Amino acid sequence: MAEENVEAKLKNLLKQEKIQLWNPPYTRDNNEPGQQHMGKLAEHYAPLVGFSVSEIGAALESIRAQAVKRGKGNKTYRETSVATLELLMPRDGNKDAKKKNYLETRLDVPVQEIMDRIAECYGLKYIKLILNGKTLSTDQRLDQQGVKNNSKMMVLRVSEEDRKRQITEEEKKKSQNESIQRTKKGFQILSERDGSEDPETTSFLEIADQKGNPLKIPHKEKKALILAMGFHETGRSLMKRKQYDNALCHLLQADDQFGCCGSALLTMVDNYAVLQLDIVWCYRALEALSCLDDGKIRLQKAEDCFQHCYGEQQQRLLMIKGNCGREEALFLRLYLLQSLLCYIDGNDAQARLKLQKVESLYARLSLDSGKMAQLMALGFSEKEARLGLRACHGDLQEAAMHITNRRQERKEMKEREEKKRSSRMEGIAALTEIGFSRRDASSALHQAQGDVDKAYAILMESAQDAMLTNNNTEDAISPQLVEQLVYLGFERAVSETALRLTGGDVQSATQLLLDNQGFLSPDLLPVSPSSSSSSPEEPSTSSSSSSSASSSSTKSTDTDTELVNEVLEDISRHEEDYLDITLEEETELIDTMKTYLSRGFTHSA
Repeated sequence: MAEENVEAKLKNLLKQEKIQLWNPPYTRDNNEPGQQHMGKLAEHYAPLVGFSVSEIGAALESIRAQAVKRGKGNKTYRETSVATLELLMPRDGNKDAKKKNYLETRLDVPVQEIMDRIAECYGLKYIKLILNGKTLSTDQRLDQQGVKNNSKMMVLRVSEEDRKRQITEEEKKKSQNESIQRTKKGFQILSERDGSEDPETTSFLEIADQKGNPLKIPHKEKKALILAMGFHETGRSLMKRKQYDNALCHLLQADDQFGCCGSALLTMVDNYAVLQLDIVWCYRALEALSCLDDGKIRLQKAEDCFQHCYGEQQQRLLMIKGNCGREEALFLRLYLLQSLLCYIDGNDAQARLKLQKVESLYARLSLDSGKMAQLMALGFSEKEARLGLRACHGDLQEAAMHITNRRQERKEMKEREEKKRSSRMEGIAALTEIGFSRRDASSALHQAQGDVDKAYAILMESAQDAMLTNNNTEDAISPQLVEQLVYLGFERAVSETALRLTGGDVQSATQLLLDNQGFLSPDLLPVSPSSSSSSPEEPSTSSSSSSSASSSSTKSTDTDTELVNEVLEDISRHEEDYLDITLEEETELIDTMKTYLSRGFTHSA
């Protein structure tokens, strides 16, 4: 980081004094440095920047060499349309971390072609290309996705696939995005259920406010939000395992899904702000300093979102939760990342101001190990103890009471959810017992907001509509026969159904209606096409097609269940898991920042 800090300061000075290092006398005709003039410049800037002459000299030469290369690249691009791209390679895939990696290419080529070249050149497999925080699509050209001459692209290793060397090329390409696609499919299944199909699993994706109360959200936005939150949870799970490459891929997918949500919705929940923090935290872990500008934008979005969501001085959060101690961990990470980016940008003064805020929060958030031990001895988990002490600013008795109250709140909320699910399951069972498919019953019950009678009416109306539709494709019942039954006092639609069921026999149809008091229950109605397709248990008119459909549906259901269970593994069962930051990585970065800033301060002094 120190090199970037020095170069940023020197670039500002060079700009102020209108010095162009790529021109004489600093660069000769053969593009070699003008040693004498470069040396004088280093002696001039060393006391101003606060570093030794040799360090300043090396930084100036780095800036000059980059400028010369950029100039040559610009000339080449003008003459041949061949662009120069800078690649930020994975740390473990690059022997010399300070070495710049470049790739020359036309911009009207598919991204996949460039990925293949990079993979072959650097011995990498299963990579993604990131430009300005967006994943480039493999099936589109570079120029179609904003790639320009001198663009900086981040190369991400998606997963460890060396052990799969024997797979075919087709399977290899297909598996590059397998993790992300499986995650997306799993959460799409859950989002489509919308709380009606499987009450046992949808509670994990209940969208709630800071207090845990469910929010009423339009279906389209709710679906996008569930996908965004699902990708975010998976990304956070990967971050905990230090798999930052793969984590960033999932987090950027979450960011795309959040883009489908209305701006008003994003201010209701803090998920969007936390996501921006997590993305920049991954940039830091991957040492993706070329993402500096994108990181600044994301941190500003996070700060704005927190302000809307929590209030200017967290007053809204205090009103809702009664405290803001746990959320302070998010602000610590925000200010720490802002301090880091300010330092890399050469703004030491602003970096120190942000770091002072960080250290103030750090002092409040650091916990007494003895108090942690006492709370855990009372039967509380480490997570509960940490969150409780932070919420109560280290007060042991208040923390114990707070954790107990939170447990009671969660218990009551869980009981309400279980009661709601139990009622829903009973309603589904009642409707399936009288002949409706489980999926249709679930959907109708959801539309009726849990009212079984209303759901029954919805299903009957749907069944009658299906029968009327079928009438257009089957042999018509004689209008005279229908009129005879109507004359007897039966409803026209029910009369038509009765005649169809009895093959047009008026006497049998009349007896059927009399036996059922003029009303036909669902179990007497033929299975509608929608019900048949959605329920593998329903009989079909063809035994062979029934067997095939049942087998296909069962296989699909098993696959869906597998995907859902897979993605649910990454969802924390504790609603405040995202606030449970141990501060281990933060501590390391704080110490690093203090070392760099104290060094610069000492030289400046």
